[in-house]
Amino acid sequence: MEEKYSESTLLRPSGNRPLDAPLVHIDLPMFIKKIKQESVWKESDRNAITVFKTNGLRLVLIALHKEAVMAKHISEGILSVQVLEGKIQFDTDQQSVELTSGQMLALHERIPHRVLAIADSVFLLTLTATL
Repeated sequence: MEEKYSESTLLRPSGNRPLDAPLVHIDLPMFIKKIKQESVWKESDRNAITVFKTNGLRLVLIALHKEAVMAKHISEGILSVQVLEGKIQFDTDQQSVELTSGQMLALHERIPHRVLAIADSVFLLTLTATL
């Protein structure tokens, strides 16, 4: 298996952290601290970092300030959302659910949805590839 690493960017000059390897250790508290220290978090309503990416699966840590909205969109694969901090509202055309720390949901592919941060929030988004 070829190991893959993040590349340096202006936002994250350190780069070179593993994104895909036979085993990837993911320190969520460290990543939460990191994205909350970055200028993007201080200057906008959100910040995110991909913590794992391979064929068929991607894990993205997302932080939203209170009242931030992820506009309605569609995911081509099945997804899950696990709230680590705060409170969000997750809406589809048929349902609306509020999630707090420790709660999660799963959503099948191609269902339009949006996310509203009721409070400053952090969640782990898991995305699968299209079947």
